[in-house]
Amino acid sequence: MEQPFTVCIFCIRTFMHRVLEPPDDVKKLFQDYSQNGTMSKDDLLKFLSKVQGQNNAKEEDAEAIFNSLKHLNIFPRKGLNLEAFYRYLLGDLNTPLSPCVHQDMTAPLAHYFMYTGHNSYLSGNQLSSKSGVRPIKKALQNGVRVIELDLWPARNNDVVVRHGGTLTTSVKLLRCLRAIKEFAFQVSEYPVVITFEDHLTANLQDKVAKMVTKTFGDMLYRPETDELEKLSPESLKKKILISTKPPREYLETQDSNTPHESKKSSEEQGGDEKLHSSRINLFSCSSMCFAKQDQIDEGEQLQGEDEEMTIPKYRDLIAIPSGKPEGGLEEWLRIDEKEVKRLSLSEQELEKATRTYGKDIVSFTKNNLLRVYPKGTRLDSSNYDPFVGWKHGAQMVAFNMQGYGNHLRIMQGMFRANGGCGYVKKPDFLLRENDDFDPSVPSTVYKILKVKIYSGEGWHLDFRHTHFDQYSPPDFLVKVGIVGVHASETSRTQVVKNSWLPEWNEEFKFEVPAPELSVLRIEVNDDDKYGSHDFAGQTYLPISELRTGIRAVPLHDRTGVRYKSARLLMRFDLKDARECSE
Repeated sequence: MEQPFTVCIFCIRTFMHRVLEPPDDVKKLFQDYSQNGTMSKDDLLKFLSKVQGQNNAKEEDAEAIFNSLKHLNIFPRKGLNLEAFYRYLLGDLNTPLSPCVHQDMTAPLAHYFMYTGHNSYLSGNQLSSKSGVRPIKKALQNGVRVIELDLWPARNNDVVVRHGGTLTTSVKLLRCLRAIKEFAFQVSEYPVVITFEDHLTANLQDKVAKMVTKTFGDMLYRPETDELEKLSPESLKKKILISTKPPREYLETQDSNTPHESKKSSEEQGGDEKLHSSRINLFSCSSMCFAKQDQIDEGEQLQGEDEEMTIPKYRDLIAIPSGKPEGGLEEWLRIDEKEVKRLSLSEQELEKATRTYGKDIVSFTKNNLLRVYPKGTRLDSSNYDPFVGWKHGAQMVAFNMQGYGNHLRIMQGMFRANGGCGYVKKPDFLLRENDDFDPSVPSTVYKILKVKIYSGEGWHLDFRHTHFDQYSPPDFLVKVGIVGVHASETSRTQVVKNSWLPEWNEEFKFEVPAPELSVLRIEVNDDDKYGSHDFAGQTYLPISELRTGIRAVPLHDRTGVRYKSARLLMRFDLKDARECSE
């Protein structure tokens, strides 16, 4: 009897990438704004003005678009054909946000939200990660304008930066200052504020004053009497400001040889930022690391330490004094408006305070600076809801920049506004002197945002062909929604099966209260057969800054790094609710 046999046939599927056809809306717009199949510069200017809402578009804008397409074989000499026009719509010159600073930058510092980092030197978690200059460089390159450094005594009468009472490593202060000097203004010309969490003795504070003065030179802003309330981001361009608690006489009595027993600042006493109780048992371990850390960068000292120079005292370098006055929150909020200061509260302290003093906090932040920082139990470097601080006018909502998550993406989205310069003007309702704004009451003034998702492309260039599925193209869907003050809503498209070039052509409508304090959330996923959603890109965009019309929306990875090619083609329409109802 013959034995049966089985024939196995393996089908190898090749992933062919078709050319994505322009959506019907694009075809119609091209027909409306072209003549005989060609769009001239004048035609393009009309399109930019009437469809894209760029009323100030000039001939050089049209010229720049033409020049960006000349390398393509599809570009005719007389103007744009449909294919060239479509490539422009998908290109980097057609993003949903203005690449330029466009807000008034001459108002006082207290009138701006400032892109603020927390423990800016840490590369990972709050308990055992490495300290270094790379996280500082990365933050500055991403537009962060407020850098936090924890200062501690070290051997040989030196000063290091580290997260005290933990197993995190240390890095010399001088290296951090030099990194800030090098990268401070590569992305934005607007001022950088360094907040010192100071655990130093008086003699080491004088040494820090010397380091700061010598390193920054003319970059350093030297404060003058009663001037802070007049200073603006514009007047402080390419300046570095120091913010910390002014030193007290008792610091001079501390023993510099016992750094772990240095008294905590009043900011720490007011909250749980450093998680004191959980760290007591770590002191001996961190001391062992401490001796080893001092060997790092051995021999790197301040150049010309012995040179004769006039060094101002540590107190004289503090441009933005911080601290908490004696007494309860009521007393804290009564700081003399003539003497602008910075108040720091943990996220828990702020949440508690807003239940009783919401309006008072808003009033305080019209002229003074409020910094909010993560609670000490966030050992994994997670973050909190930034809108709680923002809707109360807090200028410095301090975040751990080294992780990822929805809250960090909201932060990144908010500061994509105003050209990504790191300063965003606060809404008028948080600034008007006679406005009794109540942050606990939903806004009655809102806008209607219409979002149409046409298509997407570029994933086959940014991902391996087998990244989403071993044997077939991905099944993409888009989640889109709003996140903000008194607003949270999400919708999703249908799933487009087996395509690297998905087309949805779906429209969504959202009611947006307080659009200045709201962001648009966009996330693309691959919907696999097991019901899970593999990540395929995201972005968060400030709603009040959205440019209307058809736009190319670049996508980012989980941490906020932009992909080279993956993007969506979308249309935005933002109108007052009353205008939509008429």
